Amino acid sequence: MKVAVFSSKPYEEASLAAANGGRHELTFLEAHLNARTAPLAAGHDAVCAFVNDNLSAPVLEGLVPGVKLLALRSAGFNHVDLAAAERLGLAVVRVPAYSPYAVAEHAVALVLALNRNIHRAHNRIREGNFALEGLMGFDLHGRTVGVIGTGKIGAVFAGIMRGFGCKVLAHDLAVNPECEAAGVQYVKLAQLFAESDIVSLHCPLTPMTRHLIDDAALSRMKTGVMLINTSRGALIDTRAVIAGLKSGRVGYLGLDVYEEEAELFFEDLSGQVLQDDIFARLTTFPNVLITGHQAFFTHEAVKNIAETTIGNITEFEATGQCANVVKLPR
Repeated sequence: MKVAVFSSKPYEEASLAAANGGRHELTFLEAHLNARTAPLAAGHDAVCAFVNDNLSAPVLEGLVPGVKLLALRSAGFNHVDLAAAERLGLAVVRVPAYSPYAVAEHAVALVLALNRNIHRAHNRIREGNFALEGLMGFDLHGRTVGVIGTGKIGAVFAGIMRGFGCKVLAHDLAVNPECEAAGVQYVKLAQLFAESDIVSLHCPLTPMTRHLIDDAALSRMKTGVMLINTSRGALIDTRAVIAGLKSGRVGYLGLDVYEEEAELFFEDLSGQVLQDDIFARLTTFPNVLITGHQAFFTHEAVKNIAETTIGNITEFEATGQCANVVKLPR
């Protein structure tokens, strides 16, 4: 198949080319997919898109009739208008799992760095300041950690935190038997908010979970709670969390995702003035640590994403179907 790969980076190109082995004709495009760039897919059978590409109805309409397949290089598909894809006859396939360890371990890294003020200590030492004032952390052992979403990533995160000696509470629509057997206690969301010292988000973005963390949710949490999000940015109402940081309700905030990240993350904007005032406000807090959607970014994960993506394309070309297809909920 001829495949237009949008939002491609050099590290992805190498992995995809290695996984491809010459089976498909890959055209690597640095541009994000949107209504303006959709014509670049002309003459291709498939489009390969990443998390910040625009796959709304108008964009998808610009891809047909030539394109038959949307191959996502991600597990999440909230950025795809599935109803429009179905109407236009576009199959949508994804990478359901690539490395739960990569994302879970990054979430733990955010917990540790925030707790022990690693980011602040690093900057101090570089300036010759070896004072300890303002750097005190707390023992993770004996603390209560709330995990929202116990799929593959959430389950790995819960297991790591159990290893630290934490009590782990969880909330999910479906109980993960492995988590339950390991001592994770499933509770209602209200109880998780009320009892957790650390709350970590590992659930998908759906209409039900959008702004799951809002003013009402924060009001139920402990004063000084640590909030971690390595899942999807819009799970958090950023304005509400900023208010929580100002009041002290939120004592620590670790983000690898941001609800308006599409125009920021994965790009070098160091020579520009950021136009997102809300994001800029977040960066002024000393108890906030933000990474640019890099939780997935390990050698193993990038390799697995490439291999599954190429496998999805190959399966669809051979059979017209794919085990990793995304279907419109009924």
